[in-house]
Amino acid sequence: MVTTHLSSKGQIVIPSSICKSHRWRPGLEFIIENAGESIILKPIRPFAATSFSQVSGCLNYKGRRKSLADMDKGIKKGAKASDDSR
Repeated sequence: MVTTHLSSKGQIVIPSSICKSHRWRPGLEFIIENAGESIILKPIRPFAATSFSQVSGCLNYKGRRKSLADMDKGIKKGAKASDDSR
């Protein structure tokens, strides 16, 4: 068990061992739920939850493998197209 304290500003320091074990980084936002004698901290995820079927579309790709250079070209092309459409 690890202990911490409440500051005069109402802030609590979460020990680094807990942050590391959860892979929490500075700036992460939380939802705080009151649970009677306890509180629950839930990190706000930057992206909505997705199902496997929503992200598995490329698994059946049968074309040639793409190199990192190919992927970089595609990203640059998409970024340019996005800029041109503004």
